[in-house]
This record gives sequence, C-alpha cells and structure tokens, in this order.
Amino acid sequence: MRFHPDIRSLVVASLLSMTSANGALATGAEPVKDVRIDPATCLAASLAHDQDRTIHVCSALIDNAKTEKGDRIKALIARASAYERKDMIDRAIADYDGVLRLDPAHADAYNARGELWRKKGDLPKAVADFAAAIKLNPDHVVARANHRALAQEAERQGVLKAIAGKPSFDCATARRKVEKAICANPELADLDREVQGSYQRATAEKLAPQQARKLRREQDEYLSRRNREYGRPGYDLKKAMRDRLQQINGIDGY
Repeated sequence: MRFHPDIRSLVVASLLSMTSANGALATGAEPVKDVRIDPATCLAASLAHDQDRTIHVCSALIDNAKTEKGDRIKALIARASAYERKDMIDRAIADYDGVLRLDPAHADAYNARGELWRKKGDLPKAVADFAAAIKLNPDHVVARANHRALAQEAERQGVLKAIAGKPSFDCATARRKVEKAICANPELADLDREVQGSYQRATAEKLAPQQARKLRREQDEYLSRRNREYGRPGYDLKKAMRDRLQQINGIDGY
C-alpha cells in the first residue's frame, strides 16, 4: 500500500515565501543571539537537497532569538524534511512538534507528522494526525488519502490477524493425516493458505489454455503427492509446500 507523502513540496512551498531582506548571515565572530540570520540560506540549502547544510543553516535560524515566528516555522519544516531524508525520523517528528507548538492550526504539519508516525509503525498516532489535518482543512487531499489508505491497511491487518494460523480448508472436516497435521501447526496452516491463495490468483489471470492446463495439472500432482507421501521417510511437508509456493509465484512464469 502506498501513501502520498509530499513533504518535499511542502518544504519548497513554505520556504519560497522567505526573502533575503531579513538581515545578513552571522559570522563566527558575532554572537548568534545578536545577529539576525538570512532565512534565504535555509531556503537555498533545502532547494539544493543538501541535507547536512539544510540542518546546519536552518538550525542556526531556528535557534536565533531574533528569528520571526513565521521564519522559524518554515525552517523547522525544512529541517524536518532533511531529517526525514536522512532517515532520522524521531528528529523530524520533534521538529513538527515544534511547528505545531508555534502554530496549532498548521494542517500540513499534522499531515507530515502523521506520515512519519506511519513510517514508525505507530498507526494510532498517524490516524490521529491525519484526522487533525482534515479537521483543520476538510479539503486537504493528501491527508484524506492518507487517512483512507491507513484505514484500509488497518482493516487488512485485522483480516490477516483473524485468519492467521488457519489453512485453506475447514479443519472441522479434515480427515486425512496430512490435513490434521496442517491444522495442528500454525506455520503449516499459513503455508497451506498461501499456496492455495497463490494458485487461485494464478488461475484468475488470463493464461493461454496450455498454461492453464499445466497449472491445474501441477496443483493436482502436488496435492496427490502430499496426501500420498506425508508420513513416509524422507518426505518433508514444509519443504514441499514452500517449493510449490515458489513455483506458483514465478519460477514457471505464473
């Protein structure tokens, strides 16, 4: 499942409103707190996709006591984007926390932070942030897409959890020894379900008649051999299932 993060565009859009009329860049000899840093340097580094320089110059802007609120927000967004590109997700989240402390109505920041929570696997926090973005801006297309996709993923995970450890057949009607063995072993049950699912997907595709016949014949042969040889010396049920799964999923072109 794919989301639609647009953090880079957000950074560019946010920083484009910066101007270079806010003062000169501080030198090493001048106290940072007394010198107003030009926000255009932060913009230039972000647009150049120079992550280390973005972090360096935008940090100076963020930490400067004379930086105006709007410029600090834009610098935080730029630095968050740089942190994300460097896979420093916790620091990126912290920067969006800073944006939202300064501007609790910043829908884009909620959406961007939600995408980061999603990357960390914290679905509840991601959902909460996407919902907050939509509440602030009902027309926020990206946040709505993210929220919808996350809901679908949560539903899918719920379905997978519900069928985990269950084979493709009803264990209540299992009669063969191999079927009972599969029902008694969650790993084998999952493998059986995967084999059957892959087979059904393959048969649903538009195959040439010869390919379709070959696929059905091989599946029948796999099941017949499984039922016949399970329990005999040298027969490895798990290996046979894995081999069949691999065969269906591409080795023979299905």
